[in-house]
Amino acid sequence: MSRNALLLLLLAVIALEPGCITLAPKHNRPKAPVPAEWPSGAAYSKAPEDVNVPEVQHLKWREFITDEKLQKVIELALENNRDLRIAALNVERARAQYGLQRSELLPVIMAAGSKTRQKQTSVTGYISTEPGKPAMPVVERTITERDMVSIGITSWEIDFFGRIRSLKKAALQQYLASEQAQHAAQILLISGVANAYHALAADRENLNLAETTLETQQGIYKLVNRRFECGVDAELAVFQAQTQVDAARGDVARFTRAVAQDMNTLNLLAGTPVPEELLPVDLGCVSPPRDISPGTSSEVLLNRPDVIRSENLLKAANANIGAARAAFFPRILITSSAGTVSAELSGLFDPGTGVWSFSPQIVLPIFDTRIWYAARVSKVDKKLAIAQYEKAIQNSFKEAADALAVRGTVDQQVSAQESLVHAVSETYRLSNTRYTRGVDSYLNVLDAQRSLYAAQQGLVSLRLAKRINEVNLYAVLGGGWDETQPRKQGQTDIGVPKAEEPNAH
Repeated sequence: MSRNALLLLLLAVIALEPGCITLAPKHNRPKAPVPAEWPSGAAYSKAPEDVNVPEVQHLKWREFITDEKLQKVIELALENNRDLRIAALNVERARAQYGLQRSELLPVIMAAGSKTRQKQTSVTGYISTEPGKPAMPVVERTITERDMVSIGITSWEIDFFGRIRSLKKAALQQYLASEQAQHAAQILLISGVANAYHALAADRENLNLAETTLETQQGIYKLVNRRFECGVDAELAVFQAQTQVDAARGDVARFTRAVAQDMNTLNLLAGTPVPEELLPVDLGCVSPPRDISPGTSSEVLLNRPDVIRSENLLKAANANIGAARAAFFPRILITSSAGTVSAELSGLFDPGTGVWSFSPQIVLPIFDTRIWYAARVSKVDKKLAIAQYEKAIQNSFKEAADALAVRGTVDQQVSAQESLVHAVSETYRLSNTRYTRGVDSYLNVLDAQRSLYAAQQGLVSLRLAKRINEVNLYAVLGGGWDETQPRKQGQTDIGVPKAEEPNAH
């Protein structure tokens, strides 16, 4: 067989190989094990009828987060957060792993050069130097040289039964799953930064409230103490006033610690110290997020990155079944080379020095229990992937339903708490007036002041819960991933075919 014929054979095999069969079962998306509609009842409010209220899938995070300072903090986190950086590096690694597996379909062509210098000693005869003494052997030493240059294919597997292509598809789905994990990490980071920012604002508001209450209680304590010294109030009133001062002092210390811890959390999420000018003064100065609609169908959950990731892993398990099945069939390996050989380096490319070799090999498993168990493992892995996919959908439905339940009730709680704060504030004002006029005892003032302080703190907590739930609802419905977000330096699509990009979903 000439070198031209060998080359034509290899080109024909390469051209025919992509059309080989595959033994992987067809992927069918499992039915979502959740209701098609969102839950309804007293805890759930109706979807907004305003056409200007966008659905989550049509709203990027920069449009959802309306506070400019918070937007800048989120941008800092997207640039510097280490968890997001790790997720991006995992994507890059999975992309390289996919390229490595994909390259198994192509032959590896290697060029080699060698020089052999061999010394050989042989006995050509015997000579007798003196009578009566043994004959001495005649030794001939020869040195041979051999130079060789060749180019060839080193053990290329022809993928007739789709084993390598199934592994390539599994690696592709692993890569796509890693990208979805990065998307989920970004959503988690955005919601985490927003929640930490609101928590800091609420704790600063509570700290300001505690400091104001402490100042008020210190003034009341001085008043009560003077009245005691004048014989107007009993000593009991002095100690009662002192308890309020001490309680307020403890709250100031507690919220001072909480503000410091919130700052530490925010700096950790941002990956860098957040400038003071970007920090909130209180919860009221932070613009609320934009109102969103969850839509009428729970099918929107299928667009969540964690759900898509679970489906990618299911597809990967499906492809691994094809690879396990292909292991039962023969494997065809080809090793070939062509080159030139000469006894002298200068004569390597002279006419008549060409050499070639072609070594096809077929390997058929006769008795190998490993492939049987590998096939069973691949089928069990698929069942596990189906269960994990269904669990991901159920978890996402539960998270969304919980957020919708909070959304349907928190406004009523805030309204009731605002009314309570107003009523208790008037009670405190009237009780304090009656006390200063000597009509009532300080016990009623003490009780009213405690109730007012607790009601004010409860109002701050409810407003914080409302803000956090608005952010969580946006996140659990799949919002927060911005496809226009530029890739970090070093992230490319080398080795990923355009037809198999993540946008295939």
